[in-house]
Amino acid sequence: MTSIRATCAAPMKKRAGRTEFQRGIATRDTGGGWQVVTTGPQGSGVLSSMSNANCFIVLEHARGDTQIGDPVDIVPFDGLI
Repeated sequence: MTSIRATCAAPMKKRAGRTEFQRGIATRDTGGGWQVVTTGPQGSGVLSSMSNANCFIVLEHARGDTQIGDPVDIVPFDGLI
């Protein structure tokens, strides 16, 4: 699984103590780096969040809430299959 470093463009809520893979939308910023936001509500029944996503945002076990500008790892969907 290849990951890319990105910057959070919006805050994300998460309780420390478990790893989460949130659905996200990654885009290039003006400097050529990556920035990412979630697709919105992450519930398992929210199919639109999966169809709008182009990556997973990997929020590791020890991490809590994420703020704008924080670095995160993303796993792009392109090329996984």
